[in-house]
Amino acid sequence: MNEKIDLEELVVDLQIRGARLEVPVASIGRRGGAGPTDDKAFLFDGQTVMVPTMAGFATDSPYAVRADGSGFVITRHGEPLTPVAFPDRPRFYALSTADGVPYWQIAVRHGADVLATTVVQTCIRWNSDADRCRFCGIGISLRNKATIPVKTPAQLAEVAEAAVRLDGVRHFVMTMGTINETDKGALYMARCARAVKAAVDLPIEVQFEPPDDLDVLRQVKEAGADSIGLHLESFDQEVRERILPGKARTSVDTYYRAFEKAVDVFGEYQVSSYIIVGLGESSESIIAGCERLVDMGVFPFVVPLRPILGTEMQDVPPPPREVMEGIYRAVAEMLERRGVTHLVSKAGCTRCGACSGLPAFVQGKFNGNGRQLPLVEVRPRT
Repeated sequence: MNEKIDLEELVVDLQIRGARLEVPVASIGRRGGAGPTDDKAFLFDGQTVMVPTMAGFATDSPYAVRADGSGFVITRHGEPLTPVAFPDRPRFYALSTADGVPYWQIAVRHGADVLATTVVQTCIRWNSDADRCRFCGIGISLRNKATIPVKTPAQLAEVAEAAVRLDGVRHFVMTMGTINETDKGALYMARCARAVKAAVDLPIEVQFEPPDDLDVLRQVKEAGADSIGLHLESFDQEVRERILPGKARTSVDTYYRAFEKAVDVFGEYQVSSYIIVGLGESSESIIAGCERLVDMGVFPFVVPLRPILGTEMQDVPPPPREVMEGIYRAVAEMLERRGVTHLVSKAGCTRCGACSGLPAFVQGKFNGNGRQLPLVEVRPRT
């Protein structure tokens, strides 16, 4: 067939509506935790998209996955739409450390080729109702025994080497809960980055809150980190105080000073920041904040709110489709004017891009039209 469907349209709809899995799919995903959670990696013509499949709202989605011959298709309201594939279970998941810790409890593969870990799966804010980020599920993975509290540098190096050798992993993102109010865990992250780089030549992104002493960022870079994520989440201080009260004590202005320092240390667009749409901030505020970041050389990694099961915001709906589309288009235009795509990043969430619809919109701007996917031919019912 010559008919096509826009990838931009499909990604936005799937990430805010989710999809039902009507067939067993290996390595469905994980519940709780940090990063993409309650999600499943969908592959559309080689592009990875993280789609909610376990969240409550996904049960009412018009989208579902069903078998189609030897593969799978996405359906909408029961009608076949376009082919979809899923990553195979990584081979390194079958291994364990000498002391019996399964590799998948130390690091997991996100998308097709990125290794990811929460280096410290605890946070000084998690057990405080007054300080905890309302959307965060960092403690849920521990409760579900899906991970271990602290990964050592040696463990991370061992798993990274195996993931590259056995599964062709191409970059590594290491995030963490905040472990203190001074360096925020950055110095421990530096130890981990140094150990990984000594074991395998793998680009690394690190993620943590801005340390009090911004010169620490240079130590992290010198330890082997290639890119860095400093996640502001919202430009609106009132929203931050309501939704992420502990983090909000680090002001927006402090983040901007950290961004400036990080760009100086890591380079333009090797610095990124998660911006979550759906926390209560206006579209105008988000777009203006993203433009300021882009002007500074910081990549705004825009994502829709993903309500995580077990958190205070589990029943908050994702933002409307028209809101996400408007913000994605505005940010894509900013990036296009500067000749920047998500692939400028050496490692991490921005380079992977699977949790955001932004890569599809940026590609559409550079290509002059949206990425097109084939429609599945509807066979006559007999």
